[in-house]
Amino acid sequence: MAPVIVLILLFLLILFFIFYKKPIKKIALPENYKQLLSQHVSYYNRLNEKNKTIFEERIKEFLGRVRIDGIDTTVDELDTLLVASSAVIPVFGFKKWTYFNLKNVLLYPASFNKEEFLASDYEKNTLGMIGNGPMQRVMILSKPALHYGFKNQGKENTGIHEFVHLLDKEDGDVDGLPEALLNRKFNSKWIELINKNIESILSGHSDINDYGAYNKAEFFAVTSEYFFNQPDLFKENHPELFDLMCMIFNQNPETGELK
Repeated sequence: MAPVIVLILLFLLILFFIFYKKPIKKIALPENYKQLLSQHVSYYNRLNEKNKTIFEERIKEFLGRVRIDGIDTTVDELDTLLVASSAVIPVFGFKKWTYFNLKNVLLYPASFNKEEFLASDYEKNTLGMIGNGPMQRVMILSKPALHYGFKNQGKENTGIHEFVHLLDKEDGDVDGLPEALLNRKFNSKWIELINKNIESILSGHSDINDYGAYNKAEFFAVTSEYFFNQPDLFKENHPELFDLMCMIFNQNPETGELK
């Protein structure tokens, strides 16, 4: 009975965070925000000074619209900056992009059970997810996974992964075909590259995360992590895919240039 009560209480707490409307205030970044971004966000360091300033303003805009709360964990300044960076990076090539389909980001102290949203459950293997139904307009992220994605500088970045899913959802379906971003004339080319690369993953001849072969939506999110975290290596190993993703995101993360 006790686990059921805990589940109900946690669910009610999540609903409170979703529906409680706190006035949105103008966000002031911490005094050392430039230092924190330089230390933890390699993408930021590849931008020129003008675009760094724009990136900082985009972070403020995001934090002015989206609330970040911790579930059984605290949320500090770096947590906030990493969540906001995860959100801004994929859409930085679009001047006035707003995540209208997101209201709250909930940080969990560890991985969690995606069916019951429990961080203490025995079967906890989810690092991030975007919600549906009663969890609509909510994103849940594992705090350690969020930090690992920026600290490790490898091919994985949970924050970027989930925000790319959110972008994919803009046209109504999380299907790996970002119609809100991709010019229709390139749809067939994009699908062709997805299928080709999934075959390479399944045959063991690709350095893309195996999870990218699960379906087209996960392929888009997984390759986006790689694309933004290690653009030079991604370009070297997947030049055709790199060029098309530069078009999708309207930017080149290797050089920090916007299209």
